[in-house]
Amino acid sequence: MYAIICSVVLIVSAPLLSPQAVSTPQDKTTQMQSSTPEARPDPLYVIQPNDVLEIFVWKEPELSRKVLVRPDGRISFPLVQDLKASGISPGELKEKIEERLKAYLTAPNVTIIVEAILSYRVFVVGKVQKPGAVVVEKPISVLQAIALAGGFADYAKESEITVVRNFASETLVFEFNYKDVIKGRNAEQNIYLRNGDVVVIP
Repeated sequence: MYAIICSVVLIVSAPLLSPQAVSTPQDKTTQMQSSTPEARPDPLYVIQPNDVLEIFVWKEPELSRKVLVRPDGRISFPLVQDLKASGISPGELKEKIEERLKAYLTAPNVTIIVEAILSYRVFVVGKVQKPGAVVVEKPISVLQAIALAGGFADYAKESEITVVRNFASETLVFEFNYKDVIKGRNAEQNIYLRNGDVVVIP
């Protein structure tokens, strides 16, 4: 969770986004004037801490293996030793490893597969059966997060749910009325959650 230097709370309603889209506010002025955050596709996957990578080196089975991206964003790999992996695409990491291996191998050919994406997690807190972190391999909606948290506990205020999102130095708050959404009203409130989002059930 990012440290908040200057916190501005906005109440907005976001559209239903596909898992490939990211809801990205542009600036304070745009956020104040529009209730619809901009959706931008993410064309390349960016490796994150806790991801599991499978690295193959052609004709070098003793080098090929699965590695875990450590919390500091680095990986350990034979001959390469310590290398930063987070914040770049698998293709960029492939090039870095091949460059390091050139000191030991002739024309190394590396293939990288992202086997498990464990960096994506959201939090469901309040009156649910299993409050806490929900760790999955791809973005989920608010309804899916509630379901994975075991559903509502007694006396939950289903029409007063909020989603809290930290964005840069600001805090965005999205309203979610469960009773309306399951009846087909205000379906745009069932947004796809971003990594680190907190769903609050009072």
